[in-house]
Amino acid sequence: MKKITLILMMISTLISYAQKKANGTIYSEHPAITAVESMEQAFVKGDADKVASFLADDFRQIYASNTNKDAKGADKQSFLEDVKFWKDNFDYLSITRFPGAYPDALEYKDGANDDVVWVQTWEQVKGVHKKTGVKLDMPFHRLFIVDKNNKIKTMMNYYDSRIYQEIGNSFADRKNGTIYNNHEYINNVRRMIYAFENKDYSTGYSFYDEKAQFTYGNIPDNDQKPLTLAQMKESDKKFFDKFEINSIDVSGYPDYLHYELGNTKVVQSWWNFRLTRKSDKKKIILPMFYIHNFNDEGKISNESAYFDESLLEK
Repeated sequence: MKKITLILMMISTLISYAQKKANGTIYSEHPAITAVESMEQAFVKGDADKVASFLADDFRQIYASNTNKDAKGADKQSFLEDVKFWKDNFDYLSITRFPGAYPDALEYKDGANDDVVWVQTWEQVKGVHKKTGVKLDMPFHRLFIVDKNNKIKTMMNYYDSRIYQEIGNSFADRKNGTIYNNHEYINNVRRMIYAFENKDYSTGYSFYDEKAQFTYGNIPDNDQKPLTLAQMKESDKKFFDKFEINSIDVSGYPDYLHYELGNTKVVQSWWNFRLTRKSDKKKIILPMFYIHNFNDEGKISNESAYFDESLLEK
């Protein structure tokens, strides 16, 4: 039995070795990495001549996520024009290693790549577009092919292109919906607020969707999870136990914003809550700003409340 077990272990070891095949060497430090990162820093500085010194004559830049099978990429001259474009159009440009990552240089031994080195990088690109103010703060993954003369032959880019669409869209004015100062949803918010003022809680809560979520905007988002309707009722009860509502008065006038993007329906409203603290009969005026999102059924799906909580404690 021991012999059989030993034989099986030997076979398993041989199979494990048979499944592995070395195809070159990976380096964390390499002249090709130095060339790539030096070229990128020259790009950041807008030094086209310096960038050109790192590129092979047949250099190609490729957007590797492109599904066009006939795309040939951009040549060396086009890439050097990019250097000027970025210098002229972006402030605070930087290219740094992505936190926790570092580049690799791969020397393959497969017969097809013996004369070149592949460099792969994970980077963070930051900048602000000068005209539109759109901020870049995005990860980039790049693959470079570097020849035996330490010249970059190919650069393949992987990134989220939507930020560039945002820059393009920002050059022209575009309406994104309509603002109303009179609307059914404004009426609903007023009816809801005044129901609570008159202690008609069942009517007040009837304006909310059963799955509505509630947040206090004066608390950092990371410090709270949205409350459910049931949890909000409990929170309201604690508030009503401590404070008497004398009056709730609108400040200015509410706005209903119907956004085209996402068909989002929002009412913004400003109020002064006139309260009496039951413990010491202190009169308090609490300014309140509400944002109410409505769903397609006309119910409030989200409520965000902004106020100075310290006013309740003084």
